[in-house]
Amino acid sequence: MSQAAQPDRPDGPAPPRTAGRSAGRVGGGVVFAAVLMVCGGVLAVLQGISAVAADDVYARVGAYVYALDLTGWGVVHIVVGALVAATGYALLMDQAWARLAGVFLASLSLIAQFLFLPYAPVWSVVMMAIDVFVIWALAGRQEAVA
Repeated sequence: MSQAAQPDRPDGPAPPRTAGRSAGRVGGGVVFAAVLMVCGGVLAVLQGISAVAADDVYARVGAYVYALDLTGWGVVHIVVGALVAATGYALLMDQAWARLAGVFLASLSLIAQFLFLPYAPVWSVVMMAIDVFVIWALAGRQEAVA
C-alpha cells in the first residue's frame, strides 16, 4: 500500500509500518524482569551495606568451603547490586545492550547469592529463584513485530 493511498489524518499521512521492534516498548515478562532487577539490585546494595557496617547482623550457619569475611561479601553485594539495578533501569528504557548484560549480571548475582548461603540461607534461596526468573525472561525474549 503506497503512502498516497493511505487516508490522511489531521496531522498528515500515517507513517509507514516497519517490521522489527517498536521503539521504546518492551514485553510484559521483560518489564517484570527489569523491575525485579531494580528492586533486587537495591536490596543487594542494602544487604551489602549492612554486611560492611555491622558484622554482627549476619550469623554464619555451619561450616562452608567458600570462606570470605563479611566485609568482602558486603563489597561484592554493593558492586553487583548497583550494576544489577542500573541494568534493570536500562532494560526499562529498552536499551539494546541491557538484555545480554542483564543475563550476565543475573547469573553473577545467582552465584554470589549461592556463595552467601551460610549467612542468609532463606533470603539467598529467594534471590536465587528471582535471578533464575530474570535469566529465563531475558533469554526467552522474542522481538516484537509491529
